[in-house]
Amino acid sequence: MQFRSALLLTAILAAPAAAHSQPFRGVYIGGGAGLNILGQESIHSSTGLGLSSGRALLSNGFVGLGSVGYGFGNGLRVEIEGDWRDNPLHAILRPNDPTAPAGRQVTKGVMANALFDLDIGSRWVFPYLGAGVGYAWTSWQNVSATAPGSVFSANDTAGRFAYQGIAGLSFPVWHVPGLSLTAEYRFFGVQGPITISSSYTSGGHTATGNTDFSFEHNQSVLIGVRYAFGVTPPPLPPVAAPVEAPAPQPRSFLVFFDWDRADLTDRARQVIAEAARTATAGQVTRIAVNGYTDTSGTPQYNLALSRRRAAAVAAQLVTDGVPKSEIAIMGYGETHLLVATGPGVREPQNRRVEIILH
Repeated sequence: MQFRSALLLTAILAAPAAAHSQPFRGVYIGGGAGLNILGQESIHSSTGLGLSSGRALLSNGFVGLGSVGYGFGNGLRVEIEGDWRDNPLHAILRPNDPTAPAGRQVTKGVMANALFDLDIGSRWVFPYLGAGVGYAWTSWQNVSATAPGSVFSANDTAGRFAYQGIAGLSFPVWHVPGLSLTAEYRFFGVQGPITISSSYTSGGHTATGNTDFSFEHNQSVLIGVRYAFGVTPPPLPPVAAPVEAPAPQPRSFLVFFDWDRADLTDRARQVIAEAARTATAGQVTRIAVNGYTDTSGTPQYNLALSRRRAAAVAAQLVTDGVPKSEIAIMGYGETHLLVATGPGVREPQNRRVEIILH
């Protein structure tokens, strides 16, 4: 029952993990040590001391393990583990009264584990889940319990099928590629009952027999370290190439004219003054002053009118402080209309001069 429960718990915890994995590939070694909490065990003995049924209480003890394994790069790892658990006996509870024993229980195991590393989006911690099966040898070493005029003793080892569920966290040490610190919880079980030989001495006579005991629960908390071989450091972020400053874009100003006129209005002088301030304040190397007309009038007349308008604007720019050598004057007549019209149309938007600052 314990075995099935442990496997079911592991499967449930691992189910949502399929979409994420820690990118880890290659051979690794690991080790850990910590606290082993064994609790109590049921006892059935044929050797006396009133232990036909009873319980053994065990103190918290030590657990240590080492492993070698391989990661497949998709989060899945498999490993072979050797482990050691050592718990002192605290009391043996007989049906009538407790007996203070001496001795300890030691379990040594060889396990085959499958684990899955989870990528939760953090570079600092990777949870993992796993399960394992194997074989464990459990010993009662120098166990003795006394009652008035009698002594129970056991010093034997028996092997059984073992299983475990694993849940842990790994913390990569990024300045040492492949190295991780680990913190784990393990539920460990051995198929029972475990049968060892024991003896019972009373009144100078010694009888031998068997004692059966079964794990009720065995939980471990470990701190450890894991090192994966051949892990390269993560690539450094690419160095951004220097970005050249974009070339300054030409800025333009529009000056509009009344029909068939080339003289400047007050509003036209304001626009020209703003263009002059912009030209003298910025890095302007060339100023184009382009004149245009609408389509009323003949093309020859309109060409001359557009040039007079451009010349009037250029003269005002010079008055406002723009060097004459930086100004290029052109007249385009009724070409390049701002608003498309047919011939002979008086369109105010087309009667203009465009000041372009380069």
